[in-house]
Amino acid sequence: MSIIGKRGVHYLQKLKTANIPPELLEKGQNRVIDASLTLIRERAKLKGELLRALGGVKASSTLLGVPLGHNSSFLQGPAFAPPRIREAIWCGSTNSSTEEGKELNDPRVLTDVGDVPVQEIRDCGVDDDRLMNVISESVKLVMEEDPLRPLVLGGDHSISFPVVRAVSEKLGGPVDILHLDAHPDIYHCFEGNKYSHASSFARIMEGGYARRLLQVGIRSITKEGREQGKRFGVEQYEMRTFSRDRQLLENLKLGEGVKGVYISIDVDCLDPAFAPGVSHIEPGGLSFRNVLDILHNLQADVVAADVVEFNPQRDTVDGMTAMVAAKLVRELTAKISK
Repeated sequence: MSIIGKRGVHYLQKLKTANIPPELLEKGQNRVIDASLTLIRERAKLKGELLRALGGVKASSTLLGVPLGHNSSFLQGPAFAPPRIREAIWCGSTNSSTEEGKELNDPRVLTDVGDVPVQEIRDCGVDDDRLMNVISESVKLVMEEDPLRPLVLGGDHSISFPVVRAVSEKLGGPVDILHLDAHPDIYHCFEGNKYSHASSFARIMEGGYARRLLQVGIRSITKEGREQGKRFGVEQYEMRTFSRDRQLLENLKLGEGVKGVYISIDVDCLDPAFAPGVSHIEPGGLSFRNVLDILHNLQADVVAADVVEFNPQRDTVDGMTAMVAAKLVRELTAKISK
């Protein structure tokens, strides 16, 4: 278990052994949750008011960090990713333009409402059911401030479930999902954890939050992964057939008849030659240009997105994977902002 995971368990054990009355413990938990949501709410209000005053924007990408890593099945380093991605976005190594010509330093294109304080919430003994609700509520608070649209920085892939749930509920219907990943993350309950990062899309499909789910880049899939895919009608595109499917994938038509398109990018969808700083290294993946071609050619209303599973603790090649994650965020920003 990582240091951050041990710290949360340590605090929870202290709370339990201190014989604190349950009602007092719950009251303290509620105060921390309320304070956390208030922070997100007020930041979102401030950014929304600014953009409405500036005018001329229908949708603006808004960064929301969710530094959650304890639902990883291997390493918990993704909890440290959001600040590293932000640092890479603004580090000065490159300019602030996206490939489509949008300027990230224009607040009408990109804003930031900070992070959900995941560890502080867990330190109070809040369980995952309530934590997932806090994440969903945080996303909804962003969406309430027109024209903000959430671009979520993970964190492990378990965050996609509460984020997609919030987007679907807030929009009033299911979305289509483009999911780029080495793994389908659709186990019913991986290692006994229903919120495992390997089970997030099972929760999404069970909840009816997605009409279509397209999974691209898959190259580590078990019998259960394929069976679950068939059960939920998932369109799974494995890397072994990518050369055959490439033209189709670079001309995707999604979002017709639903509330919009959600994009979830697990950094390990890329071949590790492009992004070695991930927990699960799976050779034989997409090139970075493959991913950009898919994004650039996607004709759809992208209502929200996430970038997950970047692990700074394994990013040993001069911060290369941080820059890769930042580039993904930049190009997703261009797809969302209007």
